[in-house]
Amino acid sequence: MNLVHVICAHAHWGLQPGCFDSIMRGFIDCHCHIAARDFDKDIETVIEDSKRAGLLALLAVAEHAGEFEKIIALAQRFPGFVLPCLGVHPVQEVSSDQHRSASLQDLDAALPLIDKYKDHLVAIGEVGLDFTPRYVSGESDKENQRQVLIRQVHLAKELDLPLNVHSRSAGRPTIQLLIEQGAEKVLLHAFDGRPSVATEGVKAGFFFSIPPSIVRSEQKQKLVKLLPLENMCLETDSPALGPEKQLRNEPKNIVVAAEYVSAVKGVSLEEVMRVTTRNALRLFPKLKSAVKL
Repeated sequence: MNLVHVICAHAHWGLQPGCFDSIMRGFIDCHCHIAARDFDKDIETVIEDSKRAGLLALLAVAEHAGEFEKIIALAQRFPGFVLPCLGVHPVQEVSSDQHRSASLQDLDAALPLIDKYKDHLVAIGEVGLDFTPRYVSGESDKENQRQVLIRQVHLAKELDLPLNVHSRSAGRPTIQLLIEQGAEKVLLHAFDGRPSVATEGVKAGFFFSIPPSIVRSEQKQKLVKLLPLENMCLETDSPALGPEKQLRNEPKNIVVAAEYVSAVKGVSLEEVMRVTTRNALRLFPKLKSAVKL
């Protein structure tokens, strides 16, 4: 019995096995790293397990230009299911144990490929700010990140694409910058700031995606209590942010996030599915033509 059937079998949600067929809906993973090396050996199984868990599509985000071709190849291998988002993450890997803040040079290296594949993209991402102390050595690093994000906000406007945004240890600065730059179509993924800060994003019309790690995060639980369901999407951030720390997360665990949101908001799992999928389709318009509903 797969995860969908396990959850659908719970009578208090009023759903039965096969419920996804009956309501012609499913989940959308709005932010995951399916191109990560963690999935190289069993990508087919991971994708099939995702579909069995009720996923309609997953948005594959990039962190640097070196991932772009791999993400596009996966989107071509799994058409209408893996949907590409290309962008430059605020933190760049130097080695397995060393990272640094992104620079405009990183973005310059990425722009030709973004332009090459622009017609295939559903969003620009993963972009944002990350002011975690071990990644920034001073104000110059923060300013570099801001400039990289500003240019990608403008790029998203030019291409009429949404932004898939990272904001670790920088919730308020990220939201303020996005508002100042006139960003309108925004997903703030795995937001780690205060719920009171998130309300500024809600007022701006931004969406927030909730990962399976909510089951072990008091901050995420408080966030979900405060956020309107109408401003929520679901994500896994696979292979990170799973329900169990240190274990590889997979898109199939979207159900874990949905189940917890259902419990916290006091609404049915079907309602969480319906509203978050509707939100994703509204935020990412290209999904409507790519996903089979």
